[in-house]
Amino acid sequence: MIDFQHKRIGILGGGQLGKMLFQAGSPKHLSIHIMENVRDCPAYAVCPQFTIGDIKNFDDVLHFGRKMDIITIEIENINVEALEKLEAEGKEVYPQPSAIKIIKDKGLQKRFYDNYAIPTSPFHLYESASDIKKAIDNAEILYPFVQKLRKDGYDGKGVQLIHSADELNTLFDAPSVVENKVEIEAEISVIVARNKNKEITTFPPVQMEFHPTANLVEFLFSPSDISENILEDADNIAREIAERLDIVGLLAVEMFVTKEKEILVNEVAPRPHNSGHHTIEANYTSQYEQHLRCILGLPSGSTKAHHAAAMVNVLGAEGYSGQVKYLGMEDVLREEGAYIHLYGKTTTKPFRKMGHITIIGKDILHVKNKAENIFKNVKVISESK
Repeated sequence: MIDFQHKRIGILGGGQLGKMLFQAGSPKHLSIHIMENVRDCPAYAVCPQFTIGDIKNFDDVLHFGRKMDIITIEIENINVEALEKLEAEGKEVYPQPSAIKIIKDKGLQKRFYDNYAIPTSPFHLYESASDIKKAIDNAEILYPFVQKLRKDGYDGKGVQLIHSADELNTLFDAPSVVENKVEIEAEISVIVARNKNKEITTFPPVQMEFHPTANLVEFLFSPSDISENILEDADNIAREIAERLDIVGLLAVEMFVTKEKEILVNEVAPRPHNSGHHTIEANYTSQYEQHLRCILGLPSGSTKAHHAAAMVNVLGAEGYSGQVKYLGMEDVLREEGAYIHLYGKTTTKPFRKMGHITIIGKDILHVKNKAENIFKNVKVISESK
């Protein structure tokens, strides 16, 4: 017998992922509690069991977690030490703190891939901008290269491409990963789910298109037009990473497909992910429901897609900051198979994730065309610049 309401599930983070996790659990009336440091966040509007607290603060996380039976996250930037303490006290924490510690530090991530011979871009680790400049002088680094902050980067922030010496004044002066710039043919993502019984399911790989400077996903397409052999290899790599991390819950694995048809792991996220939003409408089980099933020890759902899908990220327009105003949504509402998800953020700024729109249909070319038209017509601005 399954008692859906028996266990209290605590989610650390009240952003859009926390909101959609709550919405996925609502039909089964799961006892979901969310902690975030402000009420002006997406999850507050839907979750009645909401706690004000700082997810980066040891005492706040510990106090919140002790009231829960299961603790999970919607963002990696949390107090891992408190999660370790809760785990030591017998609380179920998923994903496990040991996995979060590796993933939230991009340097440790890269070393993890090296340790297990998981394909990834060549890299070096540096402590400061001056160390990077010295490495350039010693020909250890060649232009162009990618610099990534080891910690606290998100939504394209903390990542930059350095083309030449003229751009060295923009270097982040903090511990960083420096990677060779890879010539890529496509960027794909595989979301893998691993439950408490160590059973693994994966969602069909998706293809992503990024904004050229903001490093944010603009479009997502499912199914991908990458060859089946490459997609099978990508699926196997995602499964291996989940097993090596011994993770319970979701793991989104973002990968590059190079011009030479080689797969390289870019980075991973131990939670629901932007590359899985479309699963709410396009798959038999959404990524959010699957995550909840995993951490509760429930049977895994089918991850098969029943429609082709495209997703458009609704991003704040350049040049606008302030009270949010949406343009073009009336046209989206007239489109068959188009689903609007607004996160409820009251203010916009350039490239802020304000929502997403999923388009489903029987044919990927048809939904791609619809997605491109929606992208042209929808705009997020503010009342004044």
